[in-house]
Amino acid sequence: MRSKIEANEYKDYILGFIFYKYLSESQLKFAKKEGFTYKDIKNLTEDDTETVEHIRKNVGYFISYQNLFSTWLAMGSDFGIANVHEALSAFNRLISPAHKKLFQGIFGTLETGLSKLGDSAASQTKAVSEMLQLIKDIPMDGKQDYDVLGFIYEYLISNFAASAGKKVGEFYTPHEVSLLMSDITAHYLKDRKEIQIYDPTSGSGSLLINIGKSVARYMAEKDNIKYFAQELKQNTYNLTRMNLVMRGILANNITTRNGDTLEDDWLYFDETDPTNSYNPLYVDTVVSNSPYSQAWDSKDKADDARYANYGVAPRSKADFAFLLLIL
Repeated sequence: MRSKIEANEYKDYILGFIFYKYLSESQLKFAKKEGFTYKDIKNLTEDDTETVEHIRKNVGYFISYQNLFSTWLAMGSDFGIANVHEALSAFNRLISPAHKKLFQGIFGTLETGLSKLGDSAASQTKAVSEMLQLIKDIPMDGKQDYDVLGFIYEYLISNFAASAGKKVGEFYTPHEVSLLMSDITAHYLKDRKEIQIYDPTSGSGSLLINIGKSVARYMAEKDNIKYFAQELKQNTYNLTRMNLVMRGILANNITTRNGDTLEDDWLYFDETDPTNSYNPLYVDTVVSNSPYSQAWDSKDKADDARYANYGVAPRSKADFAFLLLIL
């Protein structure tokens, strides 16, 4: 693949397929827990509407047996790039209505980028097959004594961003800084039974996740932590959602939005009717590694409730604006 795509694009493909592997194995884990036999799993198709709805309701999506990651591997030379296109299309179609916001378009970057892997279906198939073999042995059963997915995730983001001349901070907060922020935040929230955390510039979501892990040490029930995230860039927004889901956070505890934080004051409004549904949500903590000294459109911002009476940040540096919206 080295000759086909830019170095920083590797992460979009690898993380996309790692995430699909995670979803496939999560569904298999649920099916086995429900008492499905191997024969039952092999018979999982869209035609069995009752089973489809049962799985969608519980895991948020449905993947037929023919589209599972493990099935792709078992196909050997019969596997082709068409199988990937078909599977990703089916995934979007079979998302549970209750989880549409979380999963819809999450493979968008991967879907649109597959054509970059070669000039023909054969060359694209070869590139994807090699990648599947590369990631097939990544353990996802949670039995390791370290965060396997987190390690891979941060390695890919930090190294590929750096090699492409990008600012790594755009995607994730350096681990040591993130842990320090997490410990400070957890200290002040340790007596809460329920906690809501918001990151208005979420990047890959790693800062949110570390805050949640630190806070959870002081809580009896980690599922009482709710995560809110907003991210401007679509590709990075997809990383936020993937990362939160892969850490085993309940789908109902994840609320995300793809939008401009400086322009739209979100938490919280309904995307379909933002004016009439505006209902500010006050969270327990706001954490952010904002894009420092970013240029922004400060026109008419003096009337914005977030900035009124405090002064408007200069057009060439939005730092003060980010601070005010966080407060």
